[in-house]
Amino acid sequence: MDFKNKNVLITGASRGIGKATAMAFAAKGASVGINYRSNTEEAQNTLDSLAGDGHQLFQKDIGQKKAAKELIQEFISEFGSLDVLVNNAGISIFHDLEEVDFDTWAHAWENTFKTNLFAVANLCYWAAKAMIPHGGGRIINVSSRGAFRGEPTKPAYGASKAALNSMSQSLAKKLAPHKIYVGVVAPGFTETEMAAVTLTPAERDNLLRESPFKRMAQPKEVAHAILFLASEGAEYSSGTIIDVNGASYLRS
Repeated sequence: MDFKNKNVLITGASRGIGKATAMAFAAKGASVGINYRSNTEEAQNTLDSLAGDGHQLFQKDIGQKKAAKELIQEFISEFGSLDVLVNNAGISIFHDLEEVDFDTWAHAWENTFKTNLFAVANLCYWAAKAMIPHGGGRIINVSSRGAFRGEPTKPAYGASKAALNSMSQSLAKKLAPHKIYVGVVAPGFTETEMAAVTLTPAERDNLLRESPFKRMAQPKEVAHAILFLASEGAEYSSGTIIDVNGASYLRS
């Protein structure tokens, strides 16, 4: 896979899957825009880790409606065009129905959908508007196995990712005549910095037992699937959802 002369924007790219994806694209010659919300130090560390030069940081809270248009416009102002958009940013809020009050429950649904679905929809809109005059592009959305298996203690997360899958496939149909190809990568639990901090030993053991590989995904493995969908030759895979969960959840 060669991404020389390609301009790639990745949301939520200061760490985890986003960082691994930025590093993978940069290693293949792409110019990379790293979107992040607040942690400038982490974002700068990611920028410094990228191969090549010409990469840039874009600080925007994509959960804010106007930020989607601003982010796409600022990226194009700096790079000239947008070839690949990777919508990786997302949130996951605990809201077990048996344990939280209604305000907490409602807050979780509103904020999860604002970031995981509405922000992605807005970014897809402005990215497509920018790609059409330039002859097309790629949009890759990062979903989750939770869209298929359910998330009992975080139902808004599972629902937002299921909606993301459906939206992505609708856009794959709509945008194909414009040579804009839309794909989805649905990881299982991934070995990120956040996982290292938030998982208890018991939770980690349970997760490791879910996969016959007896481990979690590495961020670079998720990045590999993202790069495939963004690559030349993968056009006819538009509308595809690639599972990267180590056979921990199999769907028919």
